[in-house]
Amino acid sequence: MTLYVVATPIGNLGDITQRAVEVLTSVEQVLAEDTRHSKRLFDALGVRVALQAYHDHTSDAARANIVQRLVDGASLALISDAGTPCISDPGYALVRDARAAGVAVVPIPGASAVLAFLAAAGLPTDRFQFVGFAPRKAGERADAVAAWCGYVGTTVAYESPQRVRALVDAIAAHDPERALVVGRELTKRHEEFIAGAAREVAAQLATHTQLKGEVVVGVRGAARQIQASDAAVEGWVTALAATSLRTKEGAALLAQQLGVRQQDAYAMLLAARSED
Repeated sequence: MTLYVVATPIGNLGDITQRAVEVLTSVEQVLAEDTRHSKRLFDALGVRVALQAYHDHTSDAARANIVQRLVDGASLALISDAGTPCISDPGYALVRDARAAGVAVVPIPGASAVLAFLAAAGLPTDRFQFVGFAPRKAGERADAVAAWCGYVGTTVAYESPQRVRALVDAIAAHDPERALVVGRELTKRHEEFIAGAAREVAAQLATHTQLKGEVVVGVRGAARQIQASDAAVEGWVTALAATSLRTKEGAALLAQQLGVRQQDAYAMLLAARSED
């Protein structure tokens, strides 16, 4: 009576975990986004277990049957084509229904394109949002870019190789100097990170004759502007001004905790200490 949510490699087969293999070989059946794709993975791993398709088009009735099997005592595993299930992949509804039916849902962590990208992109990771795939329509894409650039934190999005240039061009049009990183072919032989100001990344992508594989795009967030009426900032400034921390150290702490620009934090803290 357990549903295991199992992460599989996003490219490099060596990223499968020992625990994942143990679970996949022990369950009665594996629910896979594409059984043909998963069959190739299982053949490479030496996993011999029955596969059943589970994807975005699986009917409510079929999902209900799966949940009933779990309630009746079956142990099943859920996988996607690559990475961690339920992260821009099917699975959320099954996990929700299984939990509602009292079934134990156990995560088996492993590869994730979002986390692999963030680990190597060099963008701030203390606060970030994952927004799935970028909108396809130009107007909706422009609106999304404006929202991402206004978010205080890093935004991570997926994009197809056919549309990534349009997305990067939209970011460059909104803010040419915005720090941007594009990662592709993550964990594979031709893994590549393209980083710089949005206008620079757009220019580099224009020279790529052919892009392959799923692409991850990271956009640096906006610096929060300090406002005198912001009670939270004022409280932090007052408290830090009374400590023995150097102004530079206090400003760094304030910037980290509240997402404000460090130069603004320094000026506020310096002013508070001057008043004393």
